[in-house]
Amino acid sequence: MVVIPCLNEAAHIGDLLAQLIGPADRLDMLIVVADGGSTDGTRRIVEEIAALEPRVVLLDNPRKVQAAAVNLAVIRYGEAFARFIRIDAHGGYPDDYCEKLIEEADATGADSVVVSMLTQGFCPFQRATATAQNSKLGNGGSPHREGAKGHWTDHGHHALMSVAAFRDVGGYDESFSHNEDAELDFRLRATGYRIWMTDKTVMTYYPRASVAGLFRQYLGYGRGRAKNILKHRAMPKLRQMVPLMVLPVVAGALLAVINLSALIPMGLWVAACLGYGVWLALAERNPYGPLAGVSAMVMHLAWSAGFWLQLALSWTRRVAAR
Repeated sequence: MVVIPCLNEAAHIGDLLAQLIGPADRLDMLIVVADGGSTDGTRRIVEEIAALEPRVVLLDNPRKVQAAAVNLAVIRYGEAFARFIRIDAHGGYPDDYCEKLIEEADATGADSVVVSMLTQGFCPFQRATATAQNSKLGNGGSPHREGAKGHWTDHGHHALMSVAAFRDVGGYDESFSHNEDAELDFRLRATGYRIWMTDKTVMTYYPRASVAGLFRQYLGYGRGRAKNILKHRAMPKLRQMVPLMVLPVVAGALLAVINLSALIPMGLWVAACLGYGVWLALAERNPYGPLAGVSAMVMHLAWSAGFWLQLALSWTRRVAAR
C-alpha cells in the first residue's frame, strides 16, 4: 500500500493522487491519505477523488504528526500488505517511482529501501534554498541528499518498508515531530534489518517559500536530531557537529560590546556562507547562489538553536524529576 501523511496540502494532493492511480492499478495497491486535520480544502479534494477511485481512502490522523499518520495506516490496513511505500505530499515523484522501489526490494532483499532527495524551488527564495540544500553547504555531504550510488546504508529518505520489520521495531516514535525517520532507522539497524539506498529512482522535495517557514522547519530538525541522540546515546556525526557551533558563535557576538574581536567567529561564518554562495553562482552559473548563502545561514542557525533548545529542555526535565 501507499501511505501519504499530509496536512494542508491542497496545492499538491490532487495532482499527486492522479499520478498514483495508474501505479496503484498496475501494482494492486491501496492509497491511504492520512490527514492531520487539514483546513485548506485538502480533505475535500481527497474525498472527491476517493468517491470515484475505490483504491483511495481518507484516514483521520488526530495526532497530526507524520509519524502517527504512518503508524495509524499500518495498524488499520497493514495486515493485508507485505510492504508499504511512504509518499510525502510535499514532493514530486517519477511515474515509475513505486515500480522501481519494489524492483529494488525484490532484487536486494532489503527490509527498507530509501532514496536520495533532490530539492527544487519555484519562487526566488525557494530556488535559493534548493540550491543550498542540494550543496554541501546545506546538506553537509549527506548521502541521501547527494544521489549516491546504490549501497547499504544506515539512513536515507524513507520510501519502501516491510510491514513486518516496521511492526517488529514498534513503528515510528510518535513523540518525534521531526527526524522520526532517522530514529526508526537506528532501531531497524540495531535489530538487524537492512536498509538499501537505491540509485534507480529519486524524489523531489519542494522547500519552504519563506524565511520564517524555513527557520521553523530546521528548528524542528535540530530538536529531532538532539532527541535522537539523547534517546540512543549516539554520537553526532562530524557533519552534524559543525553546525552545532553556530548558535554559540552568534550568541558570542553579543560580547562585542566588551571587545570587538567577539565578532570575528560570526564574521567568519557569515563570510564562509556568502562566499560559498558566490562560488556556486560562478561555478554553476546559478543566479541564486548568493541568496543560497543566506538560506544556508537560516538553516544552520535554526538547526543549531533547535538542537541546543532540546538539550536544555531535556536537562531541565531531568532536574525537575529529581
